[in-house]
Amino acid sequence: MKQGLVLDKVVLLGRTLDEYRRYFTLDLEGLRGRKILDVASGVSSFCAEARRAGLRVTAFDAIYELPADEIERRCATDLDHVTDAIRDLKTYRWDFYQSPENLRKFREQAYRGFLADYCAQGKACYVPGLLPKLPFRDGEFDLTLVSYLLFVYEDQLDYEFHKRSLLEIMRVTCGEARVYPIVTFEAKRSSYLDRLRSDRELQHLAFEEVRTDFEFLLNSNFYLRVSRR
Repeated sequence: MKQGLVLDKVVLLGRTLDEYRRYFTLDLEGLRGRKILDVASGVSSFCAEARRAGLRVTAFDAIYELPADEIERRCATDLDHVTDAIRDLKTYRWDFYQSPENLRKFREQAYRGFLADYCAQGKACYVPGLLPKLPFRDGEFDLTLVSYLLFVYEDQLDYEFHKRSLLEIMRVTCGEARVYPIVTFEAKRSSYLDRLRSDRELQHLAFEEVRTDFEFLLNSNFYLRVSRR
């Protein structure tokens, strides 16, 4: 029997700029002038907050085909479900959020900040589409971020999807990509990591597991840095 969060779909949970900074050990000042892509960004407010801070960020997600009111209905439902589901799970550390109620405040802050910016900016900053395809030029971005899609949904997204997605992400990235976390919702290191390292089609890429100082889902204090050899 599974011990972690069980989901039958990819849920819409927004994360804030502060959470992204911790996930990926981002040096915000050092990113000024660089083009950043947030893949599978969903209802996170990272794009909106980062651009207000002077960074150049583009968000990419399938939900950007939808009107704001429908997105709001979906993410409110998903937030209710996940907040209730993780309340008593042993696969989470509450040092940062302290309680499910505080976690919910972070998630509400994120999706409300996203919705306001989404309505104001539209397709200028929020580009719709589905991995493993990206509608961007080769090497268009200096840094690409992916949070809470690859690896955590290992049960639903197969190895081929991960491989093709990373190849496509690196096609549009002239610098590096960072993927967080590298564990499943069971808090176990993804079995795909070692397969990616040994895959002959990926030998031109370097994979480095980098420690962070943030851990909510157990063992989630690492992100994967992907770069060219």
